[in-house]
Amino acid sequence: MEEETEGPEYETSWAFSADCGIDDLAAVIKANDQCNRMGLDTIATGTTIAAAMELYEKGLLKKEELGSAPELKFGNTESILVYPELMAKRIGLGDKLAEGSYNFASSYGHPELSMNVKKQEIPAYDPRGAQGQALAYATSNRGGCHVRGYLISPEILGSPEKLDPFVVEGKGQWVKIFQDLTAVIDSEGLCLFSSFALGVDDYVAMLSAATGFDYTTEEVMRIGDRIWNLEKLWNLKIGMTKKDDYLPPRFLNEPLLDGAAKGQVVYLDALLSDYYKVRGWNEEGVPTEEKLKELELS
Repeated sequence: MEEETEGPEYETSWAFSADCGIDDLAAVIKANDQCNRMGLDTIATGTTIAAAMELYEKGLLKKEELGSAPELKFGNTESILVYPELMAKRIGLGDKLAEGSYNFASSYGHPELSMNVKKQEIPAYDPRGAQGQALAYATSNRGGCHVRGYLISPEILGSPEKLDPFVVEGKGQWVKIFQDLTAVIDSEGLCLFSSFALGVDDYVAMLSAATGFDYTTEEVMRIGDRIWNLEKLWNLKIGMTKKDDYLPPRFLNEPLLDGAAKGQVVYLDALLSDYYKVRGWNEEGVPTEEKLKELELS
């Protein structure tokens, strides 16, 4: 029986296909539909299944723990069709998988096999191929996320200008600008990807028209800076530290084996040092008193 459904979009296609070693588009579409119906995030679901596959193939997750569910082997199409429902209904191993890849991998003593930042799974852009995006992941206030600083735009797509994705220098400033602008766009209730067509001046004009205030570009970007620093202060208040501005060790120590980014790793220490200085934070990633006074947040 034929069935009509939506998608999948880019992130979903990667999470259930390349990340799980599966090349069955029909199965990916079906998995996406299941997640949509059950309220599951497809990035987190697909990458959590992928983490479980690695644990299984390394012998850390035992076959008897699967019960009657499919084997968690890379390339096993049945896995992406069965485990999402088990996760949604918290049945069998799905109960543990539903806690996300960080908690799942940690329960086997190997949190490093979860590809996350701040316990949120990262999406379909390998940070070893884009140093700016790597920094945006590591410093995102809400964890591994591509919509709080989409450095793929300049590093890969060439918008608003093309940057060398393998260069570290200058990426701190670029990440700050993208994060601050993203905070403004998000606060305006708009989609980040409207920025493919719109520039900061367009958002300033819309905000001015909607509020009746005559904002300048500098004022709006300062608003974004204030938002980002407030979020950072909240993270610090709940116990996060510099150690939470991290990437899984795989991206720092294991070079890519092929492709345009062959041999690349992420140079996180240098990236963070530059970023903290640009932000006006100390070397531990804490906003300085001078920075807070500048933003009237002290």
